[in-house]
Amino acid sequence: MNKIFTIIIISLLFIGCDSKKGKFLENVVSQNTQEQSVAKLQDIIKKKGLILFETLDHKANAEGVQMNLKPETVVIFGNPKMGTVLMNCNPSMGIDLPLRILISTDYEGITSFTYTNPEYWSLKHNIKDKNCLAILNKAKMALANLVDVASQKKDVK
Repeated sequence: MNKIFTIIIISLLFIGCDSKKGKFLENVVSQNTQEQSVAKLQDIIKKKGLILFETLDHKANAEGVQMNLKPETVVIFGNPKMGTVLMNCNPSMGIDLPLRILISTDYEGITSFTYTNPEYWSLKHNIKDKNCLAILNKAKMALANLVDVASQKKDVK
């Protein structure tokens, strides 16, 4: 019995944590450079009427303490009307809001967008209210759309 339990645990470690909701993190490769990807995402956020709260340049912060880091930027934005409803569903949602998208470039020069799949929040924050689940679904679609558009080749002028 103890061997079977051990085998199951080891198998789960190799398989990873997968839920019925899908992946916890979504990752989309950009056709643009780091700088173009950040600028394009910021522009799209503003054009959609969302609030751009902050842009954190982790590479610049690393350089400020004499350390190296590949390009890594977090764009923080949101819609306070939707966010407030979600925080009323469970105040712990405030730890994941406003929304964040990471734009990073790896050692091969590939730039990617990474964000938390909002469906994961229903598990993390024990959201069961149908209205709140519908908002999380809208957030999932909106994030996917933002990243899809931002990842497309930037027009060169």
